[in-house]
Amino acid sequence: MTTTAAEKDYDRVMEQAARQSESMTGAVKAAGFAAEDLKTTRFNVSTNYESIRDKDGNYQQVFAGYQCSQGFRLAFPLDMKRLGQVLSAIAGSGAQPELHIAFTVKDPAAISAALLQSAAANARQKAEVLCATAGTRLGQLLSIDYSWNDINVTSRTRMETADCMPKLVASCFNAEMTPEDIETSDFATFIWEME
Repeated sequence: MTTTAAEKDYDRVMEQAARQSESMTGAVKAAGFAAEDLKTTRFNVSTNYESIRDKDGNYQQVFAGYQCSQGFRLAFPLDMKRLGQVLSAIAGSGAQPELHIAFTVKDPAAISAALLQSAAANARQKAEVLCATAGTRLGQLLSIDYSWNDINVTSRTRMETADCMPKLVASCFNAEMTPEDIETSDFATFIWEME
């Protein structure tokens, strides 16, 4: 969820951003969550400029004010009824955030570990088949090359809320649904001696 405040005056934009943040916190509390469940993922204050044509027809950059955007994350186990309650509370809060609904796993580190274990077992099995086919034996493991990149553990299922009016948000999410399975992969290179 992202809220955006824009004002000509710095103090006023910060006041508006604080009100939006309080509204978001109040909404999640009204939906049965603790204030600490709403995590801030990003906070950015920037200046805005507009292109204005002067009397000679040339464009000039003119200061238009300040903008403050805040990113929030609220994570909870899959429960469509609860999701509807959260969205309804947020829609009635007045904060008017941009919503992004994603489905992921609770413990990405466990998924990453399972992928690495599977990759190691798979590499060894294939190496043993290749060695047997070549009439040799698999020897000592010489090296492992692994990049430690973050893996994507988010479902491709996307939920759009733009067509739901605030009073109808909860009913939009009463339907049962199962997000698409998460497909992910990881890569490592294993080098063995052949005997």
